[in-house]
Parts: sequence; structure tokens; C-alpha cells
Amino acid sequence: MINIEEIRKKAAGWLSDEFNEETRKEVKALLEGDENRLIDAFYQDLEFGTGGLRGIMGAGTNRMNIYTLGMATQGLSNYLIRNFPGKDIKVAIAHDCRNNSRYFAETTADIFAANGFTVYLFESLRPTPELSFAIRHFRCQSGVVITASHNPPEYNGYKAYWDDGGQVVPPHDKGIIDEVRNIKSVKEIRFGGDRSLIRIIGKETDKLFLEEVLKMRINKDAIDKHNDMGIVYTPIHGTGIMLIPEALRLFGFTNIINVPDQDVIDGNFPTVKSPNPEEAGALMMAIEAARKAGAELVMATDPDADRLGLAVKLPDNEFRLLNGNQTCALLMYYTLSQYSAKGLLKGNEYVIKTIVTSDLLDRIAEGFKVECYNVLTGFKYFAELIRKLEGKKKYIGGGEESYGYLPGDYVRDKDAVGSCALTAEAAAWAKTRGMSLFDMLTEIYMKFGFYHERLVNIVRKGKEGADEIKAMMKAYRNNPPEKINNSRVVRIDDYETLVSKDLLTGAGSKIDLVKSDVLQFFLEDGSKISVRPSGTEPKIKFYFSVSTRLDSPSAFSETEKLLNERINGIINDLKLS
Repeated sequence: MINIEEIRKKAAGWLSDEFNEETRKEVKALLEGDENRLIDAFYQDLEFGTGGLRGIMGAGTNRMNIYTLGMATQGLSNYLIRNFPGKDIKVAIAHDCRNNSRYFAETTADIFAANGFTVYLFESLRPTPELSFAIRHFRCQSGVVITASHNPPEYNGYKAYWDDGGQVVPPHDKGIIDEVRNIKSVKEIRFGGDRSLIRIIGKETDKLFLEEVLKMRINKDAIDKHNDMGIVYTPIHGTGIMLIPEALRLFGFTNIINVPDQDVIDGNFPTVKSPNPEEAGALMMAIEAARKAGAELVMATDPDADRLGLAVKLPDNEFRLLNGNQTCALLMYYTLSQYSAKGLLKGNEYVIKTIVTSDLLDRIAEGFKVECYNVLTGFKYFAELIRKLEGKKKYIGGGEESYGYLPGDYVRDKDAVGSCALTAEAAAWAKTRGMSLFDMLTEIYMKFGFYHERLVNIVRKGKEGADEIKAMMKAYRNNPPEKINNSRVVRIDDYETLVSKDLLTGAGSKIDLVKSDVLQFFLEDGSKISVRPSGTEPKIKFYFSVSTRLDSPSAFSETEKLLNERINGIINDLKLS
């Protein structure tokens, strides 16, 4: 139950001299204005979760501002001092194109410097994967990127990284969270930093990063044959413009077509409803440019350039948007095909996918006798596994359904810079075989099965929404469905209890991963439904996966239609439509 008087008292505390004039003015307006806006700004503290912070910008404890960011940075600083006693601690900082991102990055740098750390701060916006690279290159203990990924313009965020260049994982995530929670007042934040400890980095680091990306090139001959292939690329106003066109040129491509209106760096994202390459609208301008130019390929990246959206040319010269599972399948199939053809598979290679990503990736890996590991959602688990297997096995690629892929281990987060370059190379290789990327996808489906997926997001904002999402997960656990779309549920995997239960035999087995609020239902007809609350947005996600045989390329449309109908049946049965 919300106590409005307690919230007013909490907000009034932000009128003290500890807060700057702009913040005090905004809080005063909230106290005098719409009560619902006041409640939403102060009803809770913006949670520093396992991925850091993400929220709407503005004044208040439930908002992204220099004080919530400052408490996060001070808590992280305290944890680093405790974990690296006697060491000269180094951190790297990058930021995306969003409003206030530079301000937040500089504030973060000042706080780290005030704690005595050496800070490597990028001179201007840079892709998130380059932050991961910088942490590793400068041998930092930690790093931060200021980004809210593909969220709407009013959002910003703060992601914390560890010394391997991956986002923090257990036990460090909990340790940092505890330190942040221990900070009870903004008075504990050390805002005044020693600027001499802040080192500005930029073009030289770009060069070193791109050299690593170039090492991911597998088939230069294919590129040389089709280096003039038309490629349309758009950064959707984000950081990708800093490196991706150059990465494509370094790979050998010469016909890179831009979308001038979307090359403009702008945190308001004026040409799109959402800067999310998962959504068709974000690629429409680029697709139109591709039609005019006769291009083969359309690529778009999100504001911090770790996710790749892809549109491929069809036989009728129209373009088809691929989902994240399809892009991952293409990149994995291409990589493993090339490794196999060149005799580079030695028996110790592996790939990674998440538990909600298409099982098609498992089948592709099996086809090349390469081990495929399944991890929880989030690239921090990729980084954790790569670190664990370093020196024992060779990581050669992996991705997740949410449009993220990492082609090598030069960074430890998803990388749209390397993924764009490798996708273009795969398209060139396909052309050497008289095929398009769509033809290649069809070939994959015929070899390994036609897997079809869909994601449904149920958004529930505010405290009431968060409570509703919790109630939905509780209901699925306590009263799981016995049948879905007339097919029996034969297995339930619960990642909160870490138990996989076979409903036909009653036998249970342990899931060898860390706990997570995820449920998976496996049906008798081979369908799979995964349910998880988002860790970064006010939504609950439903992942649907169905599959069947594809007998011929001509049967593609009809088979896809049948699979869509099966997913529609599942959605209707779960009353999500």
C-alpha cells in the first residue's frame, strides 16, 4: 500500500542543499503537481540489479539521475576497493548517444577518480563492445557503459563490467548490489574527482579494436569476388556510425550505402518510433534506400551497437526482415561451414546460445560435431563460460534471440561491429555459390529442420504492473497447464528451483545453472514455451518455438504459415492475444 505522506516526506528530502538547483526545482514541481508523477518518481529506489541501472531520466529515487547513478558508482567503487586491496585500480567508461549520456559518463569518471582510480574515458560516444575491449586492453578491474540499449528516448542506463570485459556475474553482482544498498545518503558519494586521474582515449583504441574485429574474417576470397555488393547500413542515430562502416571497409567491402538522416547522432531518435532493430519500423528507411540502390543487404544497429537487425533480399527483389534466431543461425552456419571447409575444426571448439534461443543452433552445432552450451539469458553468462573454458576449449561464436551475436572472444559482450562485418562476409560467400542469405537460410532449414519462433511481450508498468508480473509467474508455477494447444506438457524446466521435471515419468533432474526466474514448458508435439520477466524493462516475455521438416524451397511459405498457425494456437490457448 502506497503511503502518499511518506512519499512526500521522501521527496522533500531532495529539496536540501545536497542536491543541485535543477534537481530541487524539478522535485518542487513534482510536489506541487500531478500526484501520480510524484509517486512514480519516489515510490521505490531505482534498483541496482545484476545488470546495473536502467530507468526514466529525471529527479527522484526511482529515476536515472546523477544521484542514483552516483550511489551506484560509489557502491561499485567500495566493492572494488574491498576486492583489490593494495592495487592501483583502473576502470574504463563509455557511453552511447542518449540524452545526458556524456554528462552521466563524466560524472561517473569524476566519482571513480575521487576514489583514487585511474579512469579511461572515451572522448565521445562509442559502441558497448568497444568498452568491453578497452577493459581487457588496459587491464582494468572494472568498467561502465552509460546506455539504455534500445529503450525509448526518455530512458538511460548504467551497465557494470568486471575485469574480463564481461558484465558482472555471481558472486560479484550480489556483492556490488549489497554495497550500493549500504549507501544511505548522497553525502556518501565522492563527487569531486582528481581530473589528472582521468585519461581520455579514442582513435588509437578504435584502431586496436578494429584490428581484432578484422581477425574474424574467414574468407577474404569471397569478399574479393563480391566486394562491390551493395550494403545499406544505419546506426539509427547511435554509436554504430563510429566504427561499423570502417569495419566493413577493412573487411574489403567498397559499396557501403548510408541513410544520411539516420547517421545524425541524436538521443531523441527523430526518424523512428523506437531505436530498436528488432522492430520493422526502425529499418524502413534503410530498406527504402536499399530498394533504390539495388543493394543486397540491410543492416541496422541499436543505439549502443551491440544488437544487429538484418533484412535480406528475396527473389522478387523485396526485403525480408530476419529475427534474431535466424541471424544467429546464419552466422553460426557460415562460421562452422568455413571452419570445416578449411580444416580448422580440431575437436575442441564450442559455441554458445541461451536457453530461450532457437534449438536450431543446437542442431547446427551437432551437424558439425561442435559442442553447444546453453546458458541463461544475458551475454554476461557467455563471458563467464568463455572465461571458465579459456585455455581448454576454443570459443568460435554464439548468440541469443534478442539480436545479439559475438563472433570471437576478443570482447566479452555481444558485438554488432564484428557481427555486421561477418554477416556481410556470409552474404558474399553465399553469392559465390549463386545464393542469397535467404537461400542460405532455406538451406539451413532443409538440413536441420524448419524452426520458427515468436516473442510476445506483455508490458505492465509501475508498481501495480510489477506485482501483476510476479503473480503471473506464481500462477504458472503453482498451477502449470497440463495441455497447451491440444498437446500435452511433457516436461517443465524451472530455473528458480533448478529442477527439470519429466511429467510422463515423474522423474526430476538438476539443471546445472544459477537460479533465474524462468519457466519452460515442453510439449508432446515438440513445441517449447519459455516465460521470464524482463530484467531491464517492465514486461514479462513469452518465447514460442515450433518446428517441422522443410521438404523443398518451394514449400517455404506454406510451411511457415503452418508453423505460424501453431504458435497462434498456443497464444490463444494461453489467452495472451
